Amino acid sequence: MPNALAYLMLLLWPLVSLVLFRRLPLERAILWCILGGYLLLPPVAEFDLPLVPDMDKFTIPAIMAFVLCAGLLHKKVPLLPHHPLARVLMVLFVFAVVPTVLTNGDPIIFEVLAGSDPIVFLTDMLPGLRWRDLGSVMINQVIVLMPFLLARRYLSSPESQKELLLALCIAGLAYSLPALLEIRISPQINTMVYGFFQHDFAQTMRQGGFRPIVFLPHPLWLALFMFSALMACTALARAAQGPRRLRFGLASLYLFWVLFLCKSFASLAYGLSFVPLVALASARWQIRVALALAAVAITYPMLRNLGLIPTEAILAQAEAISPARAQSLGYRFDNEAILLERAAEKPWFGWGGWGRNLIRDMETGAIVSIPDGHWILVFGTFGWFGYLAEMGLLCSPLLLLGIEIRRRRGRDISPYSTAIALILAATLVDMLLNDTLVPMTWLCAGSILGYAERLRDPTLFTRSRPLFHGRQILMPQPPSSRSRSRI
Repeated sequence: MPNALAYLMLLLWPLVSLVLFRRLPLERAILWCILGGYLLLPPVAEFDLPLVPDMDKFTIPAIMAFVLCAGLLHKKVPLLPHHPLARVLMVLFVFAVVPTVLTNGDPIIFEVLAGSDPIVFLTDMLPGLRWRDLGSVMINQVIVLMPFLLARRYLSSPESQKELLLALCIAGLAYSLPALLEIRISPQINTMVYGFFQHDFAQTMRQGGFRPIVFLPHPLWLALFMFSALMACTALARAAQGPRRLRFGLASLYLFWVLFLCKSFASLAYGLSFVPLVALASARWQIRVALALAAVAITYPMLRNLGLIPTEAILAQAEAISPARAQSLGYRFDNEAILLERAAEKPWFGWGGWGRNLIRDMETGAIVSIPDGHWILVFGTFGWFGYLAEMGLLCSPLLLLGIEIRRRRGRDISPYSTAIALILAATLVDMLLNDTLVPMTWLCAGSILGYAERLRDPTLFTRSRPLFHGRQILMPQPPSSRSRSRI
């Protein structure tokens, strides 16, 4: 049960966001408002308000960043992408929930027969979806897109992409300190600060030690974040010159050590695979790998339905590496199989919310399936329409960037864009195993989409103020615009 401090932090974050937007340049304010909320606010704790989505560590920072950018600073945030494909996918992402609600108005009733008597006892019921549920779900879809829209406009230039990677690097280095403490003493920080433990404690014990979790929902979330910070630091090291390259290189080695101690096989595999690409490969090869991963992510449900995913061979390989990890992976595959059978009953628009997509005991209503991957949650809830809209919107920036890199033959490409693309692609693959879609993922997708659109049309966005001063990049500023250079 979250304590009073947990709810107080949620209430105070709008004030923290206001301070950030008054004191920092716009790009940094957006980044630290969303990233800081993700890393510091309490998990699980939320305000359950009527007719709107739950207000928690994901929604509050996204709303505040968007409102302060558009309302306080009067900055324009275009609501639709410029490219037709991304525009169609965004509209579909918001409105694909309409047929889901319209086709799930019937309640799901759980009942038990009283012995041999023709008496049926109602044990539980999942309500059907109503018009007010449609409003709530559509509002949630819009809130989810807010980081995406902000990043497309204000985090898509090469300079602001450098800011994004630098924020990930700094946050990773700072977050490594409480993470190392939890590796040493066991995950206790969330309990000490917010008065509760946010997950199953057994999930934090691996290989005779502990996996850190700090203020995130699960140890796997923290490991994936450390992987993202490692990728960001490696990209900055490659682009830097002189002593800065050495400092970023040493920071990358340190973050890789922390990632290893997080004891997450998947995130460690991402690090071993993608860090050399960021450090050594050309932009064309980096985007090719990102596109290949995106293709696997978006077609996985189809391949799984057709039996083309060699689950037995994958389990055999996992068994050779770690029997415990193979057992965990096999459990995920088993749950995927039964949830796919459930989703096949309503393949186009899904079952909707209230846990209607899960497998339950038909007499008691108790949940007997545990969905792990984000893809099966979306696929079961919104069907093919919702799944293709979400995954298409996340994958389309990689496709558009790949087209632009091919058109330019890899020349004049930001060294930061492909690193962000690989972070996004790795997260898409991880979403096949875990529910790891977070606001930072949408920031990465929006940044890539905006950058690809800038390459196609350099006049699409205009800058009204400098992002850097001093020894950094200096850009002209109109005399009438208000200076926001304090950091």
